[in-house]
Amino acid sequence: MGKSSRFLVGLGSADLADIQKQGITPDIYDQYLVGVGAGSWPTWNSPSGAYVQVVAQNADKLGAIPMFTLYQMASNGDGNLSGLTNTTFMKNYWDNVRLMFQQIKAYGKPALVNFEPDFWGYTQRISNNADPATVSAQVSNNPDCSNQPNSVAGLSQCLMQMARAIAPNAYIGFPPALFGDLHSTAMSYMLKLGADKADFIVMQTLDRDGGCFETVPQVSYCTRAGTGWYWDESNLTSPNFKEHFALAKTYYQGLQLPVLWWQTPLGVPSTQIGGSSGKYRDNKVRYFLTHASEMVAVGGLGAVFSTGEVNQTSINTDGGQFKTYSTSYLAKPAALP
Repeated sequence: MGKSSRFLVGLGSADLADIQKQGITPDIYDQYLVGVGAGSWPTWNSPSGAYVQVVAQNADKLGAIPMFTLYQMASNGDGNLSGLTNTTFMKNYWDNVRLMFQQIKAYGKPALVNFEPDFWGYTQRISNNADPATVSAQVSNNPDCSNQPNSVAGLSQCLMQMARAIAPNAYIGFPPALFGDLHSTAMSYMLKLGADKADFIVMQTLDRDGGCFETVPQVSYCTRAGTGWYWDESNLTSPNFKEHFALAKTYYQGLQLPVLWWQTPLGVPSTQIGGSSGKYRDNKVRYFLTHASEMVAVGGLGAVFSTGEVNQTSINTDGGQFKTYSTSYLAKPAALP
């Protein structure tokens, strides 16, 4: 991809001007492609689909590889799978995918694509014995994939088939959902999707700062049940970083692909539980960027940091933390094998 053979560090969901203002030099620049039909990402610029070029050009200005997180399956609501068998929805879905890859081909340089975060977990929950071939989806009416079955298994194969045929310069990856109730069958499900035929694995930590879930009373944008959102950096009590890296290693070994962490929260470490809007605590930036060699050891290729929700810590509210740790890391980076 034109980068040095070291663990890569990226940023997402941040404005170009904000990154440039701090003199941050990310290896990867990630943005979402969302929506199906009216108001979806192809309509954001003219001509249709030009947003891909906007992101790619911004990445070029940063010296970064553009990354596109395709997040169209959540258009009807997170976890709503009704669109899979809706003719209009799926026609628009495939038209957008085709346009995305055509635009990436026109860009002409390496680009990364992250396929549908969380969607695969939702389909796994309704599948029969963790088999994506048992979940219906309209696929064969897409002229690019008339050879594929009308199922979620066919859908995943179609995404890869379109990538290889239309945009050979695209590197593609699937994100295991990491839902706690699916751990026992997640690996077999990813293999049945054919995720081992992609180029990398998209690994997630949490789409919010840990402290956001610790607030009392809970805020509307962080209402999940549970505890242990803030990981133990000493790795003595659970949950901790070594446990997470061990999980990442199982995917690395099972799919035989490098691991790219994505949407890693930007919160600042604190002994004060919780926090406030824009300043919730977390410690993943500090740990990841001071222990990158541990991530390389479990198959790590890089980590992309970004906010998963507008009230979370960003590079504008972190007091310069990301700039400080990323600069320090780049002065003594972790080599890839």
